[in-house]
Amino acid sequence: MSYKIGIVGVTGAVGQELIRLLFERGFPVGEIVPMASARSAGKTVSYKDKTWTIKEATPDAFAGLDFAIFSAGGSISQALAPEAVKRGCLVIDNSSCFRMDPNVPLIVPPINAQAIKGHKGIIANPNCSTAIALMGLYPLHKAFGLKKFVASTYQAVSGTGAAAIVELENEVKAWVKDETYPPQVYPHPIAFNVIPHVDKFLDDGYTKEEMKMLNEGRKIMEIADLKVSTTCVRVPVLRAHSIAIDAAFEKPVDIGAARQVIAAFDGAELCDEPAQNRYPMPLDYSGKQKCGVGRLRKNDVFENGLSLFVAGDQLWRGAALNAVEIAEAWHAQK
Repeated sequence: MSYKIGIVGVTGAVGQELIRLLFERGFPVGEIVPMASARSAGKTVSYKDKTWTIKEATPDAFAGLDFAIFSAGGSISQALAPEAVKRGCLVIDNSSCFRMDPNVPLIVPPINAQAIKGHKGIIANPNCSTAIALMGLYPLHKAFGLKKFVASTYQAVSGTGAAAIVELENEVKAWVKDETYPPQVYPHPIAFNVIPHVDKFLDDGYTKEEMKMLNEGRKIMEIADLKVSTTCVRVPVLRAHSIAIDAAFEKPVDIGAARQVIAAFDGAELCDEPAQNRYPMPLDYSGKQKCGVGRLRKNDVFENGLSLFVAGDQLWRGAALNAVEIAEAWHAQK
């Protein structure tokens, strides 16, 4: 069995990684149909010796496809995902558009792949920071019962898009020459700086990005009363997000047992040898399928508390890899 697969937003960073991962992981690809906006239609995209012509993403472009992965933003997903479903095409959506819809499963395959069976044509991918944080938190939840956590994120500029990468690079080059480069993507310079502002601010002072950790975490792990407080920070890192987490559990946490459950979890790699300077860092987890989890230590602020640090490739675990794993799980369940 092989599949005819649409990639919506193929010219973006996630779109390119989707094609790469589909082939590298040996997914049964029959045909790739790359899609983008009208201005990109007619251009080509390539992977190794294969080249495809980009089609404009229109409702009728989904006719005859087995499934499509959307990575083109919420407005495109809102407009075209229902149209794709009408034409018999399963949608795996990377935007925030459908994540909290009770009729749409929100999937991180190492955690809740079984929930795919309940889909009604659309399957949602979680926010990148949520997915990465849960690679450390979920195995601990299964062992000790997660009650609440406080998280501070260190989010790479690639999470904003290609223009943000260029902005960081240009600001660094300007600094070396003792010149200035006025920021265009962010409200402040990002080189040699951190910006505690990711997404739009809400009336309560949190941002939309910060609330995703709470709402999506509750849905994915099925913890209705989970309490979460998050501060999301953009940092001058090109790729891979990191997250510092302080969590409280129902049961007392044994550090040795915590290390064991993380090491055994499919989505994580235990990286916790501080005496040897081994701990998760974005440089080490860019382009890796597993997220690094380390700096495990008792937290004396929370009862049954544990502190940890997680790093992971947000283009992969937070987007492209997660979407391909959803497709793999869907294929396995057919």
